[in-house]
Amino acid sequence: MPRTTRLPSSLLGVAAVTGVAALTLTACGSGSGAGSSSSGSGGVKVGLITKTDTNPFFVKMKEGAEKAAKENGAELVTAAGKFDGDNAGQITAVENMVASGVKGILITPSDSKAIVPAIEKAKAKGVLVIALDTPTEPQSAVDALFATDNVKAGELIGAYAKAAMKGKAAKIAALDLAPGVSVGVQRHDGFLKGFGATDKDVACAQDTGGDQAKGQTAMENCLQKEPDINVVYTINEPAALGAYTALKAKGREKDVLIVSVDGGCTGTQAVKDGKIAATSQQYPLKMAAEGVKAVVAYAKDGKKASGYTDTGVTLITDKAQAGVTSKDTVYGLENCWG
Repeated sequence: MPRTTRLPSSLLGVAAVTGVAALTLTACGSGSGAGSSSSGSGGVKVGLITKTDTNPFFVKMKEGAEKAAKENGAELVTAAGKFDGDNAGQITAVENMVASGVKGILITPSDSKAIVPAIEKAKAKGVLVIALDTPTEPQSAVDALFATDNVKAGELIGAYAKAAMKGKAAKIAALDLAPGVSVGVQRHDGFLKGFGATDKDVACAQDTGGDQAKGQTAMENCLQKEPDINVVYTINEPAALGAYTALKAKGREKDVLIVSVDGGCTGTQAVKDGKIAATSQQYPLKMAAEGVKAVVAYAKDGKKASGYTDTGVTLITDKAQAGVTSKDTVYGLENCWG
């Protein structure tokens, strides 16, 4: 999931450094000077904290939030971790945003459990907190969650892989995310459920951090351990492309089935090109837009968004399998992000 982003046009402040973690806190708009803001000046202030600002998924999420803020006369303040897993930086961002007077915070938690105390402190001060994409543990730690059903996303590619194997015995490699991240666990578990398998059926499991280079290394390690792997589940498409590179180096790219989750434009193109068999597409722009609207509504009438809102997921493949609902890459590329 790591990629590039556009910087907002005015700097609101610089968050404190906690250990090796640091975040920048910025206000979208044309304001000048530290601590200033201008977009929707005098309107509702909404905070958005993503895992990183380089992953195209979070870039698109930020774009969705910016557009929704502009349309609703709100001011958007953003922050992002230096890396996926930067919990200390996200805690700093939450504290800074509360101090700056945000009415609500939208957050994609880097550590679903460790961020909870900071969220509870923000809520105690009357700040609406909504998780985007990644649920907290427990999910009830936030007021609401706007996200893909990641279990369903995993189930879709699992069911697809099972159907595509057409009864052939499977040797599965699982290229996962990282410990402690609920979205990774949910996709992994969903894949196994959809495939009709358990962790005992996984021949090799490796964490990748959602990174392409680490995905390649993980696949190389799995091939060394189990040369006969023929099904590869990946947490996201960068990891999938890393796996494809490793398989191609061994001349195995045509006889190993790779399935993934995310539906970014690069990943969807890889499905079209035959590098990935199928992917479950999610919609980060919608998550952020709905989150901003919920904060604005809360500011107006005091009614808090609650529970879980499913922002949708679609299986994308050009090799449809009987019994598994999917759309082709024409649809996927029209609705992709990044």
